[in-house]
Amino acid sequence: MGSDGLSEKKARSGFKSVPSRVKWLVYLTSFSSIAYGYLIIAITAYLPEMGMSSGDVGLLIGVNGLVFVVTAIPIGMLADRRGKKFIFMLGMIGIPPSILVYAFTTDLGVLLVATSLAALCEGAFASTWNALIADQTTKQNRNQAFSLSFIVGNASFGIGFAVPFLFPAIQGWAGLTSEEIHNYAFVLMAGLAVVSPVLLWPLLRDYKEEVTFRTEFVRGKSTGVLLKFSGVNSLIGLGAGFIIPLIPTWFLLKYGVTDAWSGPLLAVSNITIGLAAILSPRIADKHGMIKAIVVTQAVSTCFMLSLAFMPGAVLAAGMYLVRAALMNMAVPLLDSYLMGIVTKEERGFASALNSLIWRLPNSVSTIVGGWLLDEGEYELPFFIATAFYAVGIGLFYKMFKGIKPRDDVE
Repeated sequence: MGSDGLSEKKARSGFKSVPSRVKWLVYLTSFSSIAYGYLIIAITAYLPEMGMSSGDVGLLIGVNGLVFVVTAIPIGMLADRRGKKFIFMLGMIGIPPSILVYAFTTDLGVLLVATSLAALCEGAFASTWNALIADQTTKQNRNQAFSLSFIVGNASFGIGFAVPFLFPAIQGWAGLTSEEIHNYAFVLMAGLAVVSPVLLWPLLRDYKEEVTFRTEFVRGKSTGVLLKFSGVNSLIGLGAGFIIPLIPTWFLLKYGVTDAWSGPLLAVSNITIGLAAILSPRIADKHGMIKAIVVTQAVSTCFMLSLAFMPGAVLAAGMYLVRAALMNMAVPLLDSYLMGIVTKEERGFASALNSLIWRLPNSVSTIVGGWLLDEGEYELPFFIATAFYAVGIGLFYKMFKGIKPRDDVE
């Protein structure tokens, strides 16, 4: 009993319980996250400003997701064979060139190749990141580790989102056009993304991991529960795709808000998300993992629906901030929960499969969402998304309310 009390106290001690190498892994990856954050806001807000249709923007995001879907499982299986560290580093190395391309062209064909490369890098990350963290943590500090990862990741993306806020002042001082300042920023962000793999290599050089040789497409003790988890999660992904990746485009088309303002909005949103995620482990400890996930996501969905009725950009921005904080408060808990309900040797495969099943419907619905915005349908995507969220959240509670992480039952 004394030992259990000590473990519980450690679990509640905050990020001090997170292993040092996991902390540095999170911190050093943030350079790439900053660069990727800028890329996202540029695609969804800057490219439409340059004359690209929202349909083409949706196509870029959709193709990114579809390439990710096609390659995630093979990459996950390769990670099991060659080691997660090796695949993770390859993904980090591929990010800089996928960003640099945007500095030199707005040709849709070339950008489709660049977004496909970015998808391969994302597949490498998705197949390895959660497993790398889970393999170096225990039940007592896993929630804290995933919360730290989520907080730092969102803060890093937020910095990338906020970069365009500086552009009007720099343009006035240097006499640059919008196109020139964005292109210089692409080059700068590509250079920043190089920092991550350079600093991560010495950190992971001595890291030893168990390599599992998987030959089947799907197998293992956790296959059933994993497919249920991913299937329910796919409903959220399907609903989200109709509008969430296109929020900057929606702000531009409905309210005339450029990336100089939608970028900082997403930055503030990410900071809010990060701060909210600090509470995630405490809420889970007090109310249970499943209830914490379900309640935060359900309340968030109400705020998302309200966006369809906002009369102005300021009110819409406020509702979006609340919605994002609540919805994403559950993400580190979901990651931790998934890693806890599958066996250790299946974690890399589970990360890849869950991300794949989420991204496939998300990619398709993003293409549809871009088309809806092109048609002037600025409310309908929110209605569709809300319906899918409601069904997904309800099914998640029904299916998983009685399933505990393996560490709790073994």
